[in-house]
Amino acid sequence: MGAVVVVALAVVTPLTVRALSADPVVMGMEDGAVMTANAARDLAVTVPEGTNPDEVELLLDGKPVQAKAEGNRLVLADADLAEGEHTLTARSPGSVPLLPDDEVSRRFTVDGTPPKLTVAADAVTDLRKPVEVRGTAEGASALTMDGKPVELAQDGRFAVTLPTAATVQFQARDAAGNIAEQKFTVDTRHPGMRAVHMSAAGWQSKGLREPVLAMAREGRIDTVQLDIKDESGEIGYKSNVPLAKEIGSTRDYYDAKAVIDELHKMGVRVVGRLVAFRDPIMARASWESGKKDRVIQTSGGTPWASSYGQYSFTNFAHPDVIAYNIGLAEEAASLGFDDILYDYIRRPEGALSSMKLPGLKGTPEDSIVDFVAKSRDAVRKHGAFLGVSVFGIAVTRPAPVAQDIPGMAKYADYIAPMVYPSHWGPGEYGVARPESQPYDITARSVGDFVKKVEGTGSEIIPWLQAFSLGVSYGPKEVRAQIDASKSVGAPSFLLWDPACRYNPAALDPKT
Repeated sequence: MGAVVVVALAVVTPLTVRALSADPVVMGMEDGAVMTANAARDLAVTVPEGTNPDEVELLLDGKPVQAKAEGNRLVLADADLAEGEHTLTARSPGSVPLLPDDEVSRRFTVDGTPPKLTVAADAVTDLRKPVEVRGTAEGASALTMDGKPVELAQDGRFAVTLPTAATVQFQARDAAGNIAEQKFTVDTRHPGMRAVHMSAAGWQSKGLREPVLAMAREGRIDTVQLDIKDESGEIGYKSNVPLAKEIGSTRDYYDAKAVIDELHKMGVRVVGRLVAFRDPIMARASWESGKKDRVIQTSGGTPWASSYGQYSFTNFAHPDVIAYNIGLAEEAASLGFDDILYDYIRRPEGALSSMKLPGLKGTPEDSIVDFVAKSRDAVRKHGAFLGVSVFGIAVTRPAPVAQDIPGMAKYADYIAPMVYPSHWGPGEYGVARPESQPYDITARSVGDFVKKVEGTGSEIIPWLQAFSLGVSYGPKEVRAQIDASKSVGAPSFLLWDPACRYNPAALDPKT
């Protein structure tokens, strides 16, 4: 960037006054000005009253330059100036002799280089803590963030603290008026987890709750997943969401705020599982009150049942259903749940042609991705991460359940695939007997998910099997899944046992 040179006007003689009545005036800048190339194009000279503009000669850097007369103004015909220092001179060499110093000059610097703006912040793993954003605005004379001034050190360094992770707009301006802008989003990363599932009723049971707390105290787990709304449609605590009260879905299995505070004091994070669209309570209440469009229906107009029972699935395309689930998610985040983890965020299995989805625009996959996007904005306001539980087959066969993994991963902080070995058929991923080969099937299925979300910013945190079905599952089988998942780049996990009973021997204590 060029240096600023300040010069004084030449002395005007009485002869100049008689000839020109007044000095020529250079418009658009002051002595020693620094300006952009665009500003230089607006340079003009006002000639004294009663003087013929043709009698005034303009020189740029000592050489005559053409000008266009506009009344008593002379506008430079070609002011595309290179960066650096320049001198503009106005003089009258007409029939009346003038002394050589009867002229006016301005020296100025053209600076077309904007400030160099860099912004950075450490990745955030706690969305409820303040964030320091720092950087440099080299060559800037002023800096703003979202329109508010930011203090600059002499070397151009700056630091500003945000109350939480956010997206902000920086603008740096130099003395010439050049502007550099940067939209900066604080990078957020889920802190990871070693978690077990607990239902609301399970947490109420001391016999189920205490062993989980013991595992937390021993450092075998660092997170408890506690149900907010489960497959029955019941909300585990007394919710204040209006529709929840209206349809009678609230219960009193636990005091959400008290439980979260207790676990946080232990250094344990709390993930709230929210079963979204499998909701018999809302579906039945909606159907019986005449609000049938809230319910997924058969092509014949009856409530969809399949193997889940009557009134099993609410309509994910209906605004009331969307608002209800997001309202619960936002309430839970405000109560202190560290994550909101959706489950049954899908359509029911079966031919789409046999279903009726009132109000659906586009594909079911698009509608669910849009729901994830809206949900993330809602829970982020309260400092919670967002996860979505998905079928293991969705990574290769998304259509049957409308779970577009890359699409959802753009908005979810993590995807939680249910890759239980017992749920895979013989030969899946080249594994002859998946349930008897927990390491092999987990490594291949989780690895497929890890590849699928590359570049989205989302992580994979799988649900692993801690229950027995066809094959007895003990610490050895659980450990095999954990090791397999870690080997393909997914070290975090959630253990699932519908009975909420876990063998601590499968997990290492804190050392």
